[in-house]
Amino acid sequence: MDIQERIFSIDSADTFNELCLEVYRFQKAHCALYSRYLDLLGKTETDVRHYTQIPFLPIDFFKTQQVLASGKQAEIIFSSSGTTGMVASQHHVAELAWYERSFRSGFQRFYGAVEDIAILALLPSYLERSGSSLIYMVDDLIAQSQHPASGYFLYNHEDLYQQLLALQQGGTKTLLIGVTYALLDFCEQYQLDFPELIVMETGGMKGKRKEVIREELHTILRQGFGVENIHSEYGMTELLSQGYSSGKGIFQTPPWMKVLMRDTNDPLSLVEQGKTGALNVIDLANYYSCSFIATQDLGKLHLDGSFEILGRFDNSDIRGCNLLVQ
Repeated sequence: MDIQERIFSIDSADTFNELCLEVYRFQKAHCALYSRYLDLLGKTETDVRHYTQIPFLPIDFFKTQQVLASGKQAEIIFSSSGTTGMVASQHHVAELAWYERSFRSGFQRFYGAVEDIAILALLPSYLERSGSSLIYMVDDLIAQSQHPASGYFLYNHEDLYQQLLALQQGGTKTLLIGVTYALLDFCEQYQLDFPELIVMETGGMKGKRKEVIREELHTILRQGFGVENIHSEYGMTELLSQGYSSGKGIFQTPPWMKVLMRDTNDPLSLVEQGKTGALNVIDLANYYSCSFIATQDLGKLHLDGSFEILGRFDNSDIRGCNLLVQ
């Protein structure tokens, strides 16, 4: 069984740990940037016997360096949105097959077969630029859904409203994924009572609106769409996997992805579950870049492995894909 098959077949904590150590050794040997970073930390392979001992690469390196295994060429380069004056992150993806398998498997794990779902996307700011990994994923999911109603909506909210009414009347399982400000714009014009609808916000006001706390945002969206909970997606340019929340800002990850919390005052130390800290993300789908990323998100890890996002470091850029400060 090849490494990709083994990663996407993880079924136990022991297997996850074994693969983390194997991927760590591979990336230490083949990713020059990560190797140099580990050398500066004085880390050797014998220092690491569990994934909690693996050093995490600061995410800012994706803004200034090519994070890619030696001998590999990028099949595609994803870039973050950022805002004017900010440096965009770039993720050089050697094999798109890893990304496609990751988001397809992750989506099915949380939402079922995509063929059975009408997928509507309200992502104007993403569509209006190039290099978005989110758009690549949504393009693929829309194509796989095979439902004639699946597709994008820019600013044509009336068309979206009529389409949602028709899907509700037809009893179609429907997912609406939207950037936060666009969903709020829609709710200011239209109101639905569609309790079966899955509304997924990707976070971010893109400078279009004033930031609001998550509880206020989700209250507005719940009332506007007539749903009990608002779903969310946790993903970013530097990762090839996503976490999903089915409500209340509590995220779950697929078996090949895990979130740990580091001490904000000691970035090489982890904090206990149940305490707040900064997110370290393990994404084994990042096989040919770096699977161990120290993000600039602040959060809280729960005993069952789920997590929530509480905000960001004050001195860090506002990410294009970040969730709202709680």
